[in-house]
Amino acid sequence: MAHPKHKHSKTRRDKRRTHYKATAPTVASCSNCGSAVQYHRVCPECGFYRGKLAVEKKASA
Repeated sequence: MAHPKHKHSKTRRDKRRTHYKATAPTVASCSNCGSAVQYHRVCPECGFYRGKLAVEKKASA
């Protein structure tokens, strides 16, 4: 296990962590209903994926 001889400063630590950031997920529009859908996911509105019905949605009353 590594044991540093000298303490790394906060600036040096933070410089290393500059690339650790969250990215927004890529969003596309559903080909069936047009709502916003994350890539490679079933549409939450209509249940279609790549032009085919993947999940049967219940009818809302």
